[in-house]
Amino acid sequence: MGIDLSLIWFVIIVFATLMYIVMDGFDLGIGILFPAVKNATDRDVMVNSVAPVWDGNETWLVLGGAALFGAFPLAYAVIVDALTIPLTLMLIGLIFRGVAFEFRFKATPAHRPFWDKAFTGGSVLATFSQGVVVGAVINGIPVSAHSYAGGAFDWLTPFTLFCGFGLMMSYALLGATWLIMKSVNPLAGRMRRCARTLLLILLAVFAVISLWTPLSHPAIAARWFTLPNLCYLLPVPGLVALLSLWQWRKLDDPRSHRLPFILTLGLMFLGFAGLGISIWPHIIPPAVTLWQAAAPVQSQGFMLPGALLIIPIILVYTFWSYYVFRGKVQHGEGYH
Repeated sequence: MGIDLSLIWFVIIVFATLMYIVMDGFDLGIGILFPAVKNATDRDVMVNSVAPVWDGNETWLVLGGAALFGAFPLAYAVIVDALTIPLTLMLIGLIFRGVAFEFRFKATPAHRPFWDKAFTGGSVLATFSQGVVVGAVINGIPVSAHSYAGGAFDWLTPFTLFCGFGLMMSYALLGATWLIMKSVNPLAGRMRRCARTLLLILLAVFAVISLWTPLSHPAIAARWFTLPNLCYLLPVPGLVALLSLWQWRKLDDPRSHRLPFILTLGLMFLGFAGLGISIWPHIIPPAVTLWQAAAPVQSQGFMLPGALLIIPIILVYTFWSYYVFRGKVQHGEGYH
């Protein structure tokens, strides 16, 4: 039996996407939480907590996009054509967020509020656009003769807008629990209170999407609610409930600093797993599988050694940067 290069590349793309959600999610979440914190010193701590790592986090977005382009060119072409507007808005948001991140430290006191708003606006726009893209993929993208067969605004539906809101709540919870781990009181205490509210909202979002999706897509309903699949997949919502209860209890424990963030990562992983279960094996739902969208085996084989070389390097660099800048950020310390 030969090696399934398409499956290997799909795993690489899924891994890169999950790493991006985990790592860029909490610093986008910090931007989303900015309006909830008025104290200028606390805002500096929020930004300083991610200053050493935020730009490296986006490496995974670049890796995932490049892998999709090289290994599944049909999927890349169709998705970019179908979702040009939200993807462009996402890039604009990331640019604004990055520029504001650098400029707010150099700005005069009179100009800093503008860059704070740009930081928040860029984070909100990038996150919301990513959620819209996810919702559009779940909804399905029409393909005819290897080309996108829909209109420029087919992505704009109530479901995709709700997914955008849901991802904002997810990233905000990641950001809040990251700050619980990286900051001290009173900011950490405020983030604990904020995280409890965000956890309830996120669970409501999970519940709505879990009902909305199968009601709108019979194939997804059959995947989740027919036997024996129901027995196999029941642990996913069960683990969501278990981790959420554990999270709620730890948010009330002032001695727990790291665990709330780790539990939030678990919830993100379960949400991502639920998405994968719903659309597998389609890379362009509802009809194009990852094998149908794959590049020639020779192309995938040519690229694979480079990917297998660079991914460990990125992982080592990422681990080292987080290790060097471990610990809590004190007031007055950080990026200058």
